This record gives sequence, C-alpha cells and structure tokens, in this order.
Amino acid sequence: MWWPETRLLFRALRAAIVLSCAGLTAACFQPMYGTYSLAGGDGSLREKFASVDVLQIDAANGTSVARLGVEVRNALIFELQGGNGATLPTHALKISLSATTSSVIVDIFTARPDVENYGVNATYTLVELATNKPVVTGATFARVSYDIPGQEQRFARQRAMRDAENRAAKVVAQQIQQRLASYFVAGA
Repeated sequence: MWWPETRLLFRALRAAIVLSCAGLTAACFQPMYGTYSLAGGDGSLREKFASVDVLQIDAANGTSVARLGVEVRNALIFELQGGNGATLPTHALKISLSATTSSVIVDIFTARPDVENYGVNATYTLVELATNKPVVTGATFARVSYDIPGQEQRFARQRAMRDAENRAAKVVAQQIQQRLASYFVAGA
C-alpha cells in the first residue's frame, strides 16, 4: 500500500520543481515589440526601427516594378515607424526588387490562364551610417496566386494582379521587418 502514496509524493515534488524553475525564469523574458529597452539597454526596438531610413527603390518609371517598389517602401515605412516619421537616421535600408508571373491553370479551350502566380524577389542591405558598412544583407520572396474571374472581363485580370502585387508587397515588407528586428535584438 505504500506505492500510491509515494507516487503521489513524487508527482507533487516534480510539479514543485517545474513551478520553481518557471518562477526563476519569469523575469528573463520581454516582448520584442515592447516599449522597454533592449537587453543591452540602448533603446527599445521601436526606437531602433524609427532610426532606419528606407531609401527609394530603383525601378524604371511606368513599370509594374516601380509601383511595387512604392508599395514595398510605404509598407516598410509604416511597419518600421508606424506613421510617426523617422528620427535621426542611424541606418539606411537599400532594397532591389524583381517580379515574376506564371500561369498555374490554363483553360484548354481558349488557352487563356484561369489562375496565375505573382512573385516578388527582394534583396536588401542595411547599412550603418556611422561606419558606412553593411550590417545586414539578405534576400526574401513572396508568391501569391490570383484568379482571373472570366475570359470576357477585360479589367478583372488587371485588378486581380494589382491586388496580388499589394499582398506580395506587404509580405515582403513584413519579412524584411522581422529580419531587421532579429538584428536589432540579437545583434547578428
């Protein structure tokens, strides 16, 4: 009859150990996007984001990549600064973009696409202005699909493609912002 009693005692001891370990590490965590200072004590992540100057994205005027560049830049500025405007920049972010379109489903009778994929490839470099050396380089991409709702609707394809461009621009901006957050928090 001693077995159930000791088993209950071991479970209680194990629960006490887990709770005490959780209590010891509770103060070690802080939210990444909080307003408190980072582990190094040199400002919050929002302050670091606000000091990034997002440079104009080079593309030929009148092309879809030029419009996409404006969308990505605007989304990044909003993600980094929240519409508050930049403080004195300490870093500059340079981005280059390319876009692709591929047909996924083609109507066998008319040979026109019913579903297409729109892709954006972005390469970016974050440069520290004090030393003028790149601190973060990377590449990211986004692939979104869109339907063409009918063969007789001339402008539906253009509108669907524009919506796909906007969605892809937001995805690319969020991925770049997450990579920059990783750099500012971890330093690598």
